[in-house]
Amino acid sequence: MKKTILNQAHHQAGAKMVDFGGWEMPINYGSQIDEHHAVRQNVGMFDVSHMTVIDVEGPEATDFLYQLLANDVKKMELNQAMYSTMLNHDGGVIDDLITYKISDQSYRVVVNAATREKDLAWFETEIVEFDAFMKEQADTAMIAVQGPKAIETLQPLIDLDLSETQRFYATYNDDMFIGRTGYTGEDGVEIIVPAAAAEDLWNQLIEAGVQPCGLGARDTLRLEAGMHLYGQDMDENITPLECGLAWTVRKDNDEFNGAEALAALRENGIEKKLIGLILEGRGILRHDQPLSDDQDHQGVITSGGYSPTTEKAIAMAVVDKDMDKASVQVQIRNKSLPCRVVKLPFVRNGKSLIEE
Repeated sequence: MKKTILNQAHHQAGAKMVDFGGWEMPINYGSQIDEHHAVRQNVGMFDVSHMTVIDVEGPEATDFLYQLLANDVKKMELNQAMYSTMLNHDGGVIDDLITYKISDQSYRVVVNAATREKDLAWFETEIVEFDAFMKEQADTAMIAVQGPKAIETLQPLIDLDLSETQRFYATYNDDMFIGRTGYTGEDGVEIIVPAAAAEDLWNQLIEAGVQPCGLGARDTLRLEAGMHLYGQDMDENITPLECGLAWTVRKDNDEFNGAEALAALRENGIEKKLIGLILEGRGILRHDQPLSDDQDHQGVITSGGYSPTTEKAIAMAVVDKDMDKASVQVQIRNKSLPCRVVKLPFVRNGKSLIEE
């Protein structure tokens, strides 16, 4: 398995390590629940160095990303971050990613670890038509510091004034890039540093009281926040219009990959939608569990699990657009159990949004 530069630090901290897409990564450091609550109530950190950083530069860098991404890179301000899907020509989702605008001719793109090879291949295929070039920043590490006390805890450790950086913007100097972004539904940052500097930063954060957190807490946090996981909530077989990501797609032109397919889908009628679910009663909702209603509409849970913040079984699901929310049932071990449909997200800024 591949290892991040912080692999030894995880072992020294007593992490339980697992295979995550070919990477040896920490699932927890003892208690996944404690790590989850640390991020919701205080501050925690994640090693996300397995993700891929790609810099795109050149006179036509903006035009290239305008075609590559479904969201509108031309509306970005300097240092702004943008979440977008990257689509194939049929409108299916190749990946979801974050793009930062460094200058009018320079961008930084962070893509998922599990999709690295196909993402790089897609970038290389598409960029040849533009006066732009791309470079993978392989010798970097990334640490996500998340939670309501993330900024105040991190500030004494760095020279940059984080109070001047809004959410979904970035700040940086020669060797530290800080995006005020995250995957937890809490305030925080994602820090990209040279690989050689990562362990020192990690140790400084531990000394400052930041809780190391594993992939287990990262998944429950992003699920509570209604954030998608590639390969479950979306993939190349579903469009963003069908899985709750229509808000990431610009509608005013056909210049991006997949635009024609999405226009045809809109014209013919979108038959799927994403919903939030709570299990009524005991049990756990899991990925791939089938759903139905009294009118024989169908669906499937894309992400599900136990929510430590709400203390309920929650899930996101893609279902037929006319699914009757009053009669949704999930099949668990040959039993039909009732579910309640709720708005996403389940949790925001540490508080449950579920109405009792």
